[in-house]
Amino acid sequence: MEIIKMHGLGNDFVFLDRFYNQAAADETPENYPELARKLCLRQFGVGADGLIVVLPSETADARMRIFNPDGSEPEMCGNGIRCFARYIYDKGYVRKDTIKAETLAGNLTLHLTIEEGEVKGVRVDMGAPILRPGLIPVLAQTEPVVGAKLEVNGQVYQYTAVSMGNPHCVLFINDYAKLDFDHLGPAIEKHELFPRKTNVEFVRIDSPKEITMKVWERGAGPTLACGTGACASVVASVLNQKIERAVTVHLPGGDLWIEWGQDNHVYMTGPATYVFKAQILDDKLA
Repeated sequence: MEIIKMHGLGNDFVFLDRFYNQAAADETPENYPELARKLCLRQFGVGADGLIVVLPSETADARMRIFNPDGSEPEMCGNGIRCFARYIYDKGYVRKDTIKAETLAGNLTLHLTIEEGEVKGVRVDMGAPILRPGLIPVLAQTEPVVGAKLEVNGQVYQYTAVSMGNPHCVLFINDYAKLDFDHLGPAIEKHELFPRKTNVEFVRIDSPKEITMKVWERGAGPTLACGTGACASVVASVLNQKIERAVTVHLPGGDLWIEWGQDNHVYMTGPATYVFKAQILDDKLA
């Protein structure tokens, strides 16, 4: 089995190409979660924050499915879809600078910056943020859920809930040194307020044009970057009147440029990078 390894700001993925292999594309969904659990292990597998499967689509140029290291399937992944866009362009599946990608969060439009035939960056139209509690989903009574109270491990925090096709819980902090990240992240991810669990973003406001974000991803844990999380963090920061609508988001793996446009769509711009191409030899992994 051949795989490609890619990353977006250190958020890394194993790619499994099933675009032209229709027999493999028709595999039962249970096979991909098991494969993700095996391949994403950093000690015994390839090591990744997720498995991305490249598939044909009837409604877009190509279809992306992504599976977390625990085998769960999220609706979308911002860093993953930038890598997906570069991959299908470089493979020749789509040879144009505007691509439509099918995801569980709907069909998204991707704009590629191409210089001398090489993809230098990808701008993703992430669509409009979802703020209705029942659609995020979060068990809250107010709409939007801004500055709501959340009790975790005996302490009360204020949070803002946003969906970018997948759920996010955003908390504002002043000092990362005082953040109990390893305990608070998973506790909020699995909190009873979030019926489908949630991604958790801890955001520090640096200026009206810059924020810093640390993320605990649903089904993956700590990662170096989260594209949908960066978008949700910007939306939450604007809703709390802390920043402007176009900002740089600093993540552990690098920077993303996020814009919440006047059309209510959120736009994310960032890189997509190859790591290696490999052949899986262990039949217990394939």
